Amino acid sequence: MQSTRLAKLLEFLSNDPNDPFVLYALATEYNVSNEVEKAFEYYLKLVSEHPDYVGTYYHLGKLYEKQGQQESAIGVYQQGMATARKKGDRHAFSELQGAYNSAAGLDYEDD
Repeated sequence: MQSTRLAKLLEFLSNDPNDPFVLYALATEYNVSNEVEKAFEYYLKLVSEHPDYVGTYYHLGKLYEKQGQQESAIGVYQQGMATARKKGDRHAFSELQGAYNSAAGLDYEDD
C-alpha cells in the first residue's frame, strides 16, 4: 500500500507533471522507501529537465554512493558544484564540495 504522502505527491504530479519541487519530493520519498529505481528516475529527470534545482545533486550523488557507484557520484557532485557556483548558492556549493571531497577520498584528518 502506498503511503498517504506518496499518494498525495503523485496526485500533485498529475496536476503539474513538470513541477520541480514535486519531482524532488517524489525522488526523496522513493529514496527513503528504498525504491532505488524510482528515486533514480525522478532525480535524473530533475537533473535533465531542471538542472538549476541545486538540491538534486547532493541527494543523487549520495544515492549513487549508496549503490557503490563512486565515479557517478563524483561526477554529479562536480556538476552540482558548478551549478551552485553559477547560481551564487554558497551553502549548496559547500555541502556539495564536502560530499565530493569525501567521495573522492580527499577528506583526511591530520595526525
